[in-house]
Parts: sequence; C-alpha cells; structure tokens
Amino acid sequence: MPKKIVILGTLDTKGEEHLFLKERIEERGIQTIVVDTGIMDPPHFPPDVDRHKVCAAAGYKIEECLAGKDRKSVIGVMAAGAAKIVRLLYEAGNLDGIVSLGGGQGTYISTMAMKNLPSGIPKLMVSTVVSGDVSGYIGHKDITLMTSLTDILGLNSFSRRLIAQAASAICGMVADQFVDEEKRPLIGLTMFGQTTPGVMKIKRSFTEKDKTHDVIVFHARGTGGRAMEELIRDGKITGVIDITTTELADELVGGIRSAGPDRLEAAGEKGIPQLIGPGALDMVNFGTMETIPQRFSGRKFYAHTPVVTLMRTSVKENEQLGKMIAEKLNKSRGKTVVMIPMKGFSTIDGEGQPFYDPDADLAFVKSLKEKIHSRIEILELNCHINDIEFAEEVSNQFIEMMR
Repeated sequence: MPKKIVILGTLDTKGEEHLFLKERIEERGIQTIVVDTGIMDPPHFPPDVDRHKVCAAAGYKIEECLAGKDRKSVIGVMAAGAAKIVRLLYEAGNLDGIVSLGGGQGTYISTMAMKNLPSGIPKLMVSTVVSGDVSGYIGHKDITLMTSLTDILGLNSFSRRLIAQAASAICGMVADQFVDEEKRPLIGLTMFGQTTPGVMKIKRSFTEKDKTHDVIVFHARGTGGRAMEELIRDGKITGVIDITTTELADELVGGIRSAGPDRLEAAGEKGIPQLIGPGALDMVNFGTMETIPQRFSGRKFYAHTPVVTLMRTSVKENEQLGKMIAEKLNKSRGKTVVMIPMKGFSTIDGEGQPFYDPDADLAFVKSLKEKIHSRIEILELNCHINDIEFAEEVSNQFIEMMR
C-alpha cells in the first residue's frame, strides 16, 4: 500500500506554506491528505477534509464557531475535531505520518491532534514556539518539533528551504523500512535520579538472566509515568518492574512531577505481572526554592539541581501513600508483588543521608500492609533500594512471576 501523510494546518493563514509542503511531499511519491483547521478566511487551496467536517467531528457547525466571540473556545473545538479526524484516518489505514506548520494557535491545534495517535507514528510539528516551554504541546507523546526560527507567513528563500527540509524529514520517517529482527516483548522499568544506581543493577541482573525480553526504562518525572501507562494500555508492555513510584508523591502532595491520578493502574487493568517498589516516595519535586508554596515552609528540603528542589515526605503523607498504593493494587487482575527495601527508598534516604527518616518510611509500610489485599504478596528486605542485594531479589522474583 502506498504511504500516506496527513498535512494538518490552518489553510487560511498558512495555506501557501502548506501547499508548498504538500507539493514537496508528493514529489517523493507519497500521497497526502490535507485537513484544514482554519476558521476565519477561505482556504488558500481545497483540502481533502474541510473545516466543516473538522467542526462536525467535535459536535459543532462551522457557523456556530464563526458566531462565537471566544477565540479560545473556537481553537478548542478545532483541536477536538482534528484529533477525531486524524484518529479515524489512522484507524482506516490512511495515515502513516502527520506533519504541520504553525504559530502558537496552529501548534496547539495540531499537537492536540497528534497526541491522539499511537506512539511510533511519525509526528512532525514545524513551529514558532519551539524555543519556549513546550511541555503543554507535547505532553508525553513522541512528537518531533522543528523550529521555524521566523514566523510562518509567506514563502521566501529561507522558508522554502525550511519547509522542504520538513518534507524530507517526515517522508524519511514514514518511508523507514527498518525491521527489528531481535524484537522481543518489553518489560517496563521505572527510574529516577535518586534510584538510578539500583535500577541499573536491576536491569543488568534481569537481562543477564532473561534473554527473552527487552527492558524499556522510563524516567519517573511525570511524562515518563504517563508514557509507560499508555504503552501498557496499548498492549506494548508485557510486564512491569515499577520500582520508582515517586510520581504518586507529587500527585498526593502537589509537586511538579505528577503523572496524574491514573498512575499505577494500567498494569492492573491489563492483568500483566507487576512488581512494585517505593522508589523515591520519600520526596516531592519542586522548582527553585522561591517557587515552593508557602504552606511548605519549615519542611526539609534538598537541592537536587540548581532548578530542582526536593522536599521530604512526612509521616502523614507516607501513611496516605501507603493507602493510595494499596487501593490501586487491590484492583489489579494479574500477579502483583510489592518489594520494600527497609533501609531506604532513595539515594538520600539512607542512614546518614539528609532524607533519612525511618519513622516516615515505616508509616508507609504499615499503612500499605493494613490496606492491601491478602492475595498481594509484600516482601520486606533488609537492604537499601540501591543495594545489589535488592536488585538481585527483584530480578529473581520478577523472572519467577513471568513464568
């Protein structure tokens, strides 16, 4: 089947540029499907999916959008409609990749649509906003951003070259025929800076003993946890060593690295084996000291980097975390084991370290054991989370679970 690339964009304000992009892609023998998300002026050229259909996909008529005075709401409607359109194109086999050119509003509409596509589908956004904070546009999706450097308004010697490069990039991604001959089922493993030494040992120990799986490591900083949960729900991960559950502390307390309220639920829903640990539950993430809410004054802090400050979780917060994790795991449909390193949950939570607080850690363990279902095994180990003894026990236990 011929490859098809969806071109998504506002054809009223950036129609000339999208037409040039379309022509460059088709020169390479790849078909295009153009979706118009413009709303004000007529499109520069006829799209394959017009703005009326985009609006209708979101449950509105174009006249209703034009009559509205709230431009923010209109953009939301077009983003929702575009997301549904591109998903339908993908499910019908008519989308092998997607590309767009845009400013702030166009980037928002297009990336919201791109985020509705599975990971692995090539997604390229040429945008004016790349130099700023783009977390709101990308989320945890594999969207490739390409800066336009200048505003996108008309064709010239600079913009033609840039758009031609974008066409080459998306065509190259779509045309890639790489076949992974060593493809093996994936095991998810979570890691954070404060659990890196231990996770590296777990990965090494597991891969030395198990040659039938590949290990994929997720950085548990919010986006990593969300990405893992989605890949589990997509059926791309067959088991989880979720040692670093720190994102739940941020969700509970109000830190900046939360992965959302659904964290630690996908594996249970899918019924895949999951081995859970309390990695870095002793901390909550904030930015620089001056950004920390006043209500936390007087708490224990640790400067992880010049721009990241960690706050020690309290006894009460650890009790709540134990209850939260138990409630989530009690819903699991597959084999679930919790392994707890009793000598500390992170690099700085050990004897002599700044976050060492046995009472807080014990409060988590006690609360978890009180609330957890009897069918879920809890193993307490007399070691630290970064010790080789813990890594060996984790890998041995998980291999047994996978059997």
